[in-house]
Amino acid sequence: MFTGSVEQVISRISRNRLATKVRGVKGATTTNGASAEDVLAATAELLKVLIDENGIDQDDVAAVQFTTSPDLVAEFPAVAARERFGWNDVPLMCGHEMARPGALTQCIRILIFWNTDKAQNEIRHAYLNDAARLRPDLSTANN
Repeated sequence: MFTGSVEQVISRISRNRLATKVRGVKGATTTNGASAEDVLAATAELLKVLIDENGIDQDDVAAVQFTTSPDLVAEFPAVAARERFGWNDVPLMCGHEMARPGALTQCIRILIFWNTDKAQNEIRHAYLNDAARLRPDLSTANN
């Protein structure tokens, strides 16, 4: 069952017990318009809140998924992470949310896949501006 010296087995058990986990840090915000600068400014604001609230270091980020509502097409939100935060080595991907009738418009969502020792209940999510209505229980709008 276990191979190696007692010290090696204890070391493996300790590493597994203290293993870093990948956690999702989630947030959403809305823009003031549909221009490229509106998308970049809103994305940068939300990303800064998520980074600051959780103490995220770029080196611990596995990847980031950005989505926008279908009406936002002027710029990729990932550009804000690259140009304003220097996240050039982090895998970044953009996509659109479903075009569901009645869904929030001018909305940007971010999901950061973060390697951390924090427990799931210690992760701070952020919902800003009109996106606060998506998750009122996690909203940080106007705080």
